[in-house]
Amino acid sequence: ASVTMFVSLQPVEATDDAFWDQFWADTATSVQDVFALVPAAEIRAVREESPSNLATLCYKAVEKLVQGAESGCHTEKERQIVLNCCRLLTRILPYIFEDPDWRGFFWSTVPGAGRGGGDEDDENARPLAESLLLAVTDLLFCPDFTVQSHRRSTVDTAEDIHSIDSCEYIWEAGVGFAHSPQPNYIHDLNRTELLKLLLTCFSEAMYLPPSSDSSNTNPWVQFFCSTENRHALPLFTSLLNVVCAYDPVGYGIPYNHLLFSDYREPLVEEAAQVLIVTLDYDSSTSSSPTVDGTTTGTAMDDVDPPGPDNLFVNYLSRIHREEDFQFILKGVARLLSNPLVQTYLPNSAKKIQFHQELLVLFWKLCDFNKKFLFFVLKSSDVLDILVPILYFLNDARADQSRVGLMHIGVFILLLLSGERNFGVRLNKPYSVRVPMDIPVFTGTHADLLIIVFHKIITSGHQRLQPLFDCLLTIVVNVSPYLKSLSMVAANKLLHLLEAFSTTWFLFSAVQNHHLVFFLLEVFNNIIQYQFDGNSNLVYAVIRKRNVFHQLANLPTDSQSIQKGLQRKKKTPEPISRTNSQDGVSMEGSRPAAPAEPGTLKTSLVATPGIDKLTEKSQVSEDGTMRSLEPEASQHSPEGNPPTALSDGEPWSGEASHSRRDRRRLSSASSSGQWTPTPDWVMSWKSKLPLQTIMRLLQVLVPQVEKICIDKGLTDESEILKFLQHGTLVGLLPVPHPILIRKYQANSGTAMWFRTYMWGVIYLRNVDPPIWYDTDVKLFEIQRV
Repeated sequence: ASVTMFVSLQPVEATDDAFWDQFWADTATSVQDVFALVPAAEIRAVREESPSNLATLCYKAVEKLVQGAESGCHTEKERQIVLNCCRLLTRILPYIFEDPDWRGFFWSTVPGAGRGGGDEDDENARPLAESLLLAVTDLLFCPDFTVQSHRRSTVDTAEDIHSIDSCEYIWEAGVGFAHSPQPNYIHDLNRTELLKLLLTCFSEAMYLPPSSDSSNTNPWVQFFCSTENRHALPLFTSLLNVVCAYDPVGYGIPYNHLLFSDYREPLVEEAAQVLIVTLDYDSSTSSSPTVDGTTTGTAMDDVDPPGPDNLFVNYLSRIHREEDFQFILKGVARLLSNPLVQTYLPNSAKKIQFHQELLVLFWKLCDFNKKFLFFVLKSSDVLDILVPILYFLNDARADQSRVGLMHIGVFILLLLSGERNFGVRLNKPYSVRVPMDIPVFTGTHADLLIIVFHKIITSGHQRLQPLFDCLLTIVVNVSPYLKSLSMVAANKLLHLLEAFSTTWFLFSAVQNHHLVFFLLEVFNNIIQYQFDGNSNLVYAVIRKRNVFHQLANLPTDSQSIQKGLQRKKKTPEPISRTNSQDGVSMEGSRPAAPAEPGTLKTSLVATPGIDKLTEKSQVSEDGTMRSLEPEASQHSPEGNPPTALSDGEPWSGEASHSRRDRRRLSSASSSGQWTPTPDWVMSWKSKLPLQTIMRLLQVLVPQVEKICIDKGLTDESEILKFLQHGTLVGLLPVPHPILIRKYQANSGTAMWFRTYMWGVIYLRNVDPPIWYDTDVKLFEIQRV
């Protein structure tokens, strides 16, 4: 049943087919042409002046798509009409979403659709949005239009689109499908246009302001991912497989991508974007056991609870075969590493641009499918994800327009660091030499992580401050498992402690002292649990022992506090780079550059404080973890009340004097004007966990000094040799239990992901510029 039967009840011009058909009859258009021929001002004028015409145009276009889906698009003419309607709707939808009065339009049923006795009439009562979505999903599995026909001869009757089992037409081999269809670039182009329309339908989310109310589901996504969509499973599988199977290198032939246009890449980008939008689901509100990885059994076992209503999230959370995990992980790692592939021939391999979408997808996989997370951590394959993330973090650290990329990279590492295996994997030697703007070092992946984090903290831009807590939490989480830090990394950790424990920094904002607690916890974990291999760190601690003594003797009287704060204003010289090794960066690396002036960026909502973002777990003797109840916060090494960081309050302590002039001293407290008091300093100074380090210094410093005097040594290698063979067994305090701060799902991060994801999609879709210059509400578009 098509929409025509009601159109006659509309104003007469609705029946004027000659008039309406000209919108989609033209044969030579591209989506770019449609955007050029239909200017924004004209769409808005029709919307205001002649609303019935805009309504008719939308009905008619959807009607044509429905007809195309019904007939199976056997002629070239039908396919052209379908594509043109597709392009037209992609152009118009954002202008319908930006006007609150029109927003319900697609969810209204077509006027005059009575619910008659026949099935045909029943269909008519569907809201326009549902008819549109169902037509698009049918068209995505339309033989000879978007998928290869299985019919051998053309004489045979055309395949009836309703009798098709679309599971046999999955677009690419991979999860749940073994057969890889012949590549067909026309099919790829048609799929890309249909997916672009889907993405535009889902983009209604961009026109609503951010809200923490998680019941705010996107009706388009909700319907599309429900059981109403009979193609949900094959479509989910097609999108996932197309992304994970993509190999952009140009099939191994250098410069191949310059000779041949790659029709697959736009499809892969579009698939990745549709996939992450359909997976936009707040897992903190769902109590579904399927998502936490505790279930066992076959792929779709009946014993499993039903799981989330969103079928895409449901399917994602139920993938469980090792070979499927391997396929996904290899694919994501291959694509994330692509921008790092430095060959001897610059530009010889195609460089992809959709790494941010891939990071969101990887996050969703780990968050919704705990079995996948454990699989990732089971082998050193996790390092193939880690290295690209560290590369992106280091590369984007000075670029204001990429602050969202910095956050997602750090969130993924925070999630991984909550698992013991991640810390263990970091001990693997780092031999891949990806050119990065960091000091040259010889060591492990743990060294790489610490050196990059140090670079972000000391030379990133100011808007990264809210991430310092997260960066140091990751280091704390992995520290009990680090067998042997290099001298470069050890010096970096001590340099951070030195920077964060100056009196002006400690006294200038209410939660700056947390950073010192995190770093002390790192040193304690390594000394108590990994003393044997860590002579470099022990040596660095001995060399910088005055930093620990100053902390222990931190003044708490009002006069000293004021003097500490004054000192900041007087000393503009930067903190000396305490180690000379900082001079030389790796060969072939470029310094991290700030954004080009005028670069567009989208705003982000604040992220929750670290206490909301994580929950503490204690590691037992046998390595299992048990969650600590919130009231156990007196065990917290920081001893900070959970209220110290008000929710979503970005904090602004400073990281080094060198950026003094670019910043104003601000105390980020919710009350507005905060001043440090002696009681406040005492409240946390008394909890500084210095016992282990003080004991270590007490035992080792006299011995090291004696060696130096006896042998007249100034050579550190002798001292290191002594420390390597030393032992503190029986001399240190009883080891403290290991505390891990595990990421926990919360509606704050769910909202952050939504704004970040749509911001990326907005900025990446410039040809054609689908949402440009429309009145989006989810974020602001800013110029750097």
